[in-house]
Amino acid sequence: MRDAGQGARGRTAVRRSALGIGCAVAALAGVVAAPAGPAGAIGGAPHVRGALLHPERDWMGSSIAAHEGRSTGSPTAPGAATRTQGFDVSNWQGTVDWAAAYSKGARFAYMKATEGTTYKDPTFNANYTHSYNAGFIRGAYHFARPDSSGGKTQADYFVAHGGGWSKDGKTLPPLLDIEYPAGAACYGLSKTAMVSWIKAFVDEVHAKTTRWATIYSTTDWWTTCTGNTASFAAHDPLFVARYASSAGKLPAGWPFYSFWQHADSGTFPGDQDYFNGPLSGLRNLANNT
Repeated sequence: MRDAGQGARGRTAVRRSALGIGCAVAALAGVVAAPAGPAGAIGGAPHVRGALLHPERDWMGSSIAAHEGRSTGSPTAPGAATRTQGFDVSNWQGTVDWAAAYSKGARFAYMKATEGTTYKDPTFNANYTHSYNAGFIRGAYHFARPDSSGGKTQADYFVAHGGGWSKDGKTLPPLLDIEYPAGAACYGLSKTAMVSWIKAFVDEVHAKTTRWATIYSTTDWWTTCTGNTASFAAHDPLFVARYASSAGKLPAGWPFYSFWQHADSGTFPGDQDYFNGPLSGLRNLANNT
């Protein structure tokens, strides 16, 4: 699932893309372990608490490059032959040509649905419908704002405005996009409070949809703002973001990623993503309860 660091990118210049799963689904999905590697450093101005600042400019990875940078080189992680290509989008992409993206090899997509408790992405309904019709396995994500309301409240808004799940073989688990705010302040929450916020969100999503939410973040943010908790690795798929040739070191507890956002531009609209397994594994994840 962006926030700060986009000043120089106009709407026509911004290109985007997208996401991990618990051990119980490992054999089902056919994933492979990710190699270790360094994570970037956090920097930036303090975050301003309160109202949503610019939800139309927030999407999965919107602040990653500004905080952690990007390196060149093609992804080289093990299992490249069995990875499945995909991407993630929001209103930044405008009208997506889903048939063209499918013809180029993409098979899944996550798309922004909501942020906080007041914003629904204006392109979500069209993206969700047209991606399905084009043959994609797709899912919805929520851009977290832990400074504006509680995790349970935001989960309820997300599920009510597109973040649900259907056992149709084409709907991915609802996704929580939790990353840098407009600075390095962890939205003003302590590590303990942040873990509690995330738990409230994923527990409520599970209660409402029967699915454990996929969690999107970076190892550096996760370590800084949650204390590198391993509390969610047993059941929440991991969608790790790292713009480099490997996914690098993963957050604690997750032995592998389910999704990896490896670049913020490329062949497909939006951010460029991999599912860590073959298409059959992706279908199994979509069907899993």
